[in-house]
Amino acid sequence: MTRIHIRNMVFAAMFLTIGLLLPILTPPPVLAPMFLPMHIPVLLCGIILGMRYGFIVGAILPLLRSLLFVFPIFPAMAAPMAFELATYGLVIGLLYARLPKTIPMLFASLVGAMLAGRVVFAAAFSIINGLPEAPFAHFATTMFVTGWPGIAIQLVLVPAIIIALRRMGWRSAKEQAV
Repeated sequence: MTRIHIRNMVFAAMFLTIGLLLPILTPPPVLAPMFLPMHIPVLLCGIILGMRYGFIVGAILPLLRSLLFVFPIFPAMAAPMAFELATYGLVIGLLYARLPKTIPMLFASLVGAMLAGRVVFAAAFSIINGLPEAPFAHFATTMFVTGWPGIAIQLVLVPAIIIALRRMGWRSAKEQAV
């Protein structure tokens, strides 16, 4: 194993740990669907480590959190969240790697991942929980309404962290190769 591979695995474990613990800081657990605390580390992982690690951390995080802390409830919420967060990590990693490293493109990557993840969550939730097609559109819309505080937090916090890291000299793997 190379040093970079080991470093990336350590960082992935760090993002996974943050994702496990961050919901504990969300007072009362019923507010977690509003603030979406597990999403932030997955989005950061996808940007910092790339789409593969973002996908893996996103897929594992809700399932592991369900196993350790019984929330999100398995399979009703944890399984759809695994699909959603895996999509978040994959899409943001893919978009961030391919788009120019400007602030507007960072927001475009973030919004693209958020939209794709929410749609995948709605589809997975409908399939896993046996909902008919008609409520799918209503459910997808409701997710954006219920989750707006978390979406707003993500739109502020994730770019702020990435901008701060860039000012400290961090560059993505693609930028380092150039």
